[in-house]
Amino acid sequence: MEAQAYRGTCLENVAAHYDVVLISGAAPTWEKEFLLDYEVADPTDQAALTAAGRALAERHALAGVMTWTEWYLVPVARLARRLGLPTTAPEALQGCRNKHTSRSLFARHGVPSAASVSVRTEHEALVAARRIGFPVVLKPAAHAASMGVIRVDTADELPVAYAFAAQTADHGVESTQVLVEEYLDGPEVSVECVTHQGQTTVVAVTRKTVGMPPYFEELAHVVDANDPLLATVAPAAVAALDALSVTDGVSHVEIRVVDSRPRLIEVNARIAGDMISHLVHLATGVDLARAAADIACGQVPDLTPTHSQAAAIRLIYPAYSGTLTERRIDTPLAAGADWIERVRFQRDAGDRLVLPPDGDMFSARIGYLITTGPTATVAQARAQQAYRNLDVQVTAVTQTAPASRDHAA
Repeated sequence: MEAQAYRGTCLENVAAHYDVVLISGAAPTWEKEFLLDYEVADPTDQAALTAAGRALAERHALAGVMTWTEWYLVPVARLARRLGLPTTAPEALQGCRNKHTSRSLFARHGVPSAASVSVRTEHEALVAARRIGFPVVLKPAAHAASMGVIRVDTADELPVAYAFAAQTADHGVESTQVLVEEYLDGPEVSVECVTHQGQTTVVAVTRKTVGMPPYFEELAHVVDANDPLLATVAPAAVAALDALSVTDGVSHVEIRVVDSRPRLIEVNARIAGDMISHLVHLATGVDLARAAADIACGQVPDLTPTHSQAAAIRLIYPAYSGTLTERRIDTPLAAGADWIERVRFQRDAGDRLVLPPDGDMFSARIGYLITTGPTATVAQARAQQAYRNLDVQVTAVTQTAPASRDHAA
């Protein structure tokens, strides 16, 4: 259900232009209508993935291989190499996955970034934090989706914060270290890029709403085809991809703008999550999933804009942990507002929603809504209007009175 809600448009867009065969950890369900064939194998198990890829290659003339899943980037690149298909080098993708390596390469190539120290103990983290200066950010060196990332304002907060980051870091593949980094104080954006044979085209900039401190949870995004910030952040995004030797694929480059200057957070060498690629498609007409498939097959992607508007997504969260008892949107509004592109719920009544630090934001997320408009301001205002017309009720474990209306935060 979650994969369909967030990646269904990607698979549908690719399948409209290519015959698709899939390697997945479980037998496909909703994906079947878009598939020619499939193999079941754990994509994080290189031997199993390679065997599955070769089995499919015996049955079909494979033209390319791609993934939009962060955890699979390196194994899939190795599979592409073994099948003789186009790919960014696995070693380069390891550099993207390991944020310590990324920071080192940014520094070597003069890409504006953040001061960063890799640590293995709480004491080392405290020493690094004092050297960098509070506030700092602690994060796993090799993870994704802001998991384990936390801001620390004082030395007294560091022990709990380090334990939080280290617990997530222990599950990393490319690294189990924790990074202590300079806090970049400024608005956060992502730059959606397409790289083919070493040449990068910047397609769009996504402005983010980040909240729920001390965590860095993304609450909303907006893409405007005419965003003037694109000219400011594009050169830094291209420089970051060059520094990491990303040669082929779609990338999601995260940046903070500090004192009007871009500073790199990280490079995710895959299509953005949270429906951002769909926002780009709605706003510009450029299909990033199709572009990724074209590049994987050695074809030149078509990046010609065909739309010029804005699209926004609002992610729906509970205000507190508890049991979801109701989630719906006002029916007349949903039926009459053509600017509501979609509303999707990924949790049902009766589901437990647990926010950090005891849970994680994605599993606590109730769903999302997407709106369009001629400008970012209009699209965001419409998203807020639709959000106000949600009926979301959550009953906290400790409370006896029923939750009030509109408890999504």
